[in-house]
Amino acid sequence: MYTIFIVEDDPVIAGALQKHLEGWGYRAVCARDFSNVTAEFAAASPQLVLLDIGLPFYNGYHWCGEIRKVSKAPIVFLSSAADNMNIVLAMNQGADDFIAKPFDLNVLTAKVAALLRRSYDFAGATALLQHKGAILDTASGRLSYEGQSAELTKNEFRILQLLLEQKGRVVPRSAIM
Repeated sequence: MYTIFIVEDDPVIAGALQKHLEGWGYRAVCARDFSNVTAEFAAASPQLVLLDIGLPFYNGYHWCGEIRKVSKAPIVFLSSAADNMNIVLAMNQGADDFIAKPFDLNVLTAKVAALLRRSYDFAGATALLQHKGAILDTASGRLSYEGQSAELTKNEFRILQLLLEQKGRVVPRSAIM
């Protein structure tokens, strides 16, 4: 089951999207803390993001850039600001598609299904492990924290992955070795 992360500050639209997508068998998670979307993104570990432009605190372009630092999950902008400049800016920030509001939920679902099919039919979904703002992308072996990222060596990656998967528990030396 694919997870879709909805970043929409209008509760009516977010709720309608969530209900509709869940009706099609997707797991839909709505962002709640618009000042820390990246952490919620990591916690949800979605395969696709639906992102509005006009959001509290930071706009959708900002969050698109932040998500792109840690993930290659498809991002679809949903916005009533559908002029050419906004569409070009969204695509240049890393978006995969742009759907103008108002939109038909069935068209949105078809586009979501097509993006998921193209993105994941031949490759597994990327898993993100997160703890206190640090995000480990297990597909690429990159660690990100507060907008900075680093490549890890094979051993550093394995140790950090083990510790993040077992967070809150004591990991014996023998398991690390």
